[in-house]
Amino acid sequence: MVGRFADKRPGHIIVFGNEKGGSGKSTTAMHVLVALLKAGRTVASIDTDGRQRSLTRYIENRALWRQRTGLKLELPTHFAVPLADGVGNDRVVDLEGREFRAFAEAISRVERRFECVVVDTPGSNSYLMRVSHAMADTLITPINESFIDFDVLARVDPVTYAMEAPSHYAELVAEARRHRANIDQHVTDWIVVRNRMTALESRNRKNILRGLEEISVRLDLRLVEGISERVIFREFFLRGLTALDALDKETLGSEPTMSHLAARGEINRLIEALRLPTKPGPHPLPANEADALSSRPEPGSRSTAAPGKTAAG
Repeated sequence: MVGRFADKRPGHIIVFGNEKGGSGKSTTAMHVLVALLKAGRTVASIDTDGRQRSLTRYIENRALWRQRTGLKLELPTHFAVPLADGVGNDRVVDLEGREFRAFAEAISRVERRFECVVVDTPGSNSYLMRVSHAMADTLITPINESFIDFDVLARVDPVTYAMEAPSHYAELVAEARRHRANIDQHVTDWIVVRNRMTALESRNRKNILRGLEEISVRLDLRLVEGISERVIFREFFLRGLTALDALDKETLGSEPTMSHLAARGEINRLIEALRLPTKPGPHPLPANEADALSSRPEPGSRSTAAPGKTAAG
């Protein structure tokens, strides 16, 4: 079914996928699409997770906060694929067909109009998820720095941490990449983003990183650093904000802290590492914001730390 779109490709398609929840997938997707919008790109977003609708709710919250405050908050053109609930004798294939038709309609409406299309997928192996993966120019898989999340990519030896076999999800990605390459010879750039990073070095963390390095070679993917475990990333959701928006009381609804500044640094480094063709530039703080934040410690901290070195906020 992917072949039906091969002759009229949309802009650069960025798909966020992971079969495990709680990895910051929708948060990362929101920051990427806002970064692209702030870089002046035309951006459409498609939420194919009809049950959770996390990205949809994030964008709705942003629109409501913009309306309430009058702030100039950038918004993508957004489409949400509705969940096809089954009734009576509906078969799975029929339900998947309904969801695919809704997805195909969304793609047809953005394919020639936008430079970038951001697609958030559900954390389950479905037909719609596989189609989305096969259409990706860039596939981004956020994971947490834990051996539980390791299982999303591969099975590893418990002693040597060497990769023993790819996971079901890794096999799904491999098949999607082969499908895409057969259509137009494009090699999907698969990027694994390490989220909820800890500042402390430990033997466990070193073992995780060592195992990930081997997996990245075996599975032909890139590893990049994502976001740390910060309370502010969860707080952003209710107002639809990101670390790239203005860091002031009017925008945030409260006084900003050094954790906000550190979060912006993390996001800027992530956007740079993704190496998207329509790469947005960095988003430095205006001088007045930087001066104000530099003298303000994080809540609960004993001293003001440098950006990127703060404790999780």
